[in-house]
Amino acid sequence: MEMPKTKALALAAATLIVGLGAGAAVAQEVITLKVSDWMPLTHYTVSEGGKVFMARAEELSKGRLKFEHYPAEQLGKAKDQLTLVQTGVADLANIAPAYITEKFPLSGVLELPGIYEGSCTGSYAYATMARPGGVLHENEFKPNGVRVLFSGALGAYRVLTANRKVSKAEDFSGLKLRTAGGPMDRVATLLQANSIRLAGPDVLPSLTRGTLDGVFWPLQSVKPWGLEKALHHMTPNLGVGSFMIVYAISDRAWKKLPADLQEVLVQAGDHATRAHCEYVDANETRTARELEAGGIAPTALPEADVKKIQAEYTKIYEDWAAALDKRGKPGHQVLEAFQKAVKRN
Repeated sequence: MEMPKTKALALAAATLIVGLGAGAAVAQEVITLKVSDWMPLTHYTVSEGGKVFMARAEELSKGRLKFEHYPAEQLGKAKDQLTLVQTGVADLANIAPAYITEKFPLSGVLELPGIYEGSCTGSYAYATMARPGGVLHENEFKPNGVRVLFSGALGAYRVLTANRKVSKAEDFSGLKLRTAGGPMDRVATLLQANSIRLAGPDVLPSLTRGTLDGVFWPLQSVKPWGLEKALHHMTPNLGVGSFMIVYAISDRAWKKLPADLQEVLVQAGDHATRAHCEYVDANETRTARELEAGGIAPTALPEADVKKIQAEYTKIYEDWAAALDKRGKPGHQVLEAFQKAVKRN
């Protein structure tokens, strides 16, 4: 029997409304991303970078993006963060390229001593090279199945020691100093010190036991890791490298997101990169004063010693790039690209 026209129209309208409602529900579906982090909540890279990134993404997505954050190695050690996103244990992770140099050897360019001044200069230069189309993305992050969203360069690393005061270049000789590996190993060799590679969480116990004499360490990371309890001397006028962390998302998780939420993550990452580096740059001098007031005595090296050491840094750059070239990696290309990016920023 034929349905009356008015009833058919009403049914069609109701069906359309239900369909539109279902579409709106799908469009507004909340997506929760699992974030693994090896740093503690007390570290400024989390509070001024990672947390800023997540809050900005939630804001820009109008609540469609949410995050489950697992800090302080709850899901895995610092060196395991890449594996966690590759295997799907996490969607995003705080990855430290220096801890897995076999996967990210080219990223060591940012760790070269004296290659940039200020966190923002280093962060912006690195971020440019780590985004799609950049030499670091194409050669390191893309092959490893991840995409960088937020780049955070720490401040310049200084030498801090527990009980051995360093007042001249010769005093570095024989010291057991924690480094982040990579180019910092070469700096330790230049200083005739012994490079001991350790991740952040393992440093305080080693200092306390006396198996380390000191550290290559950024000043603003001393208190977040509780190292002020064990360190008593610092060399304020010699930079020995730096360190980069990135918050990266797996390609698997990225491809599941609609285009508008992908753009949200890109914008949130750019926002966090800027917020983090501005915080670092604004607080470096204040932190040095606070550490001195807390009992870590600064002893400046003679200017002649500093110039002599820094004159050797160019050779470290060349050796670093040449070693990568021999492995079939674009070492010199990355070095030149980073130096140009630093000048632009």
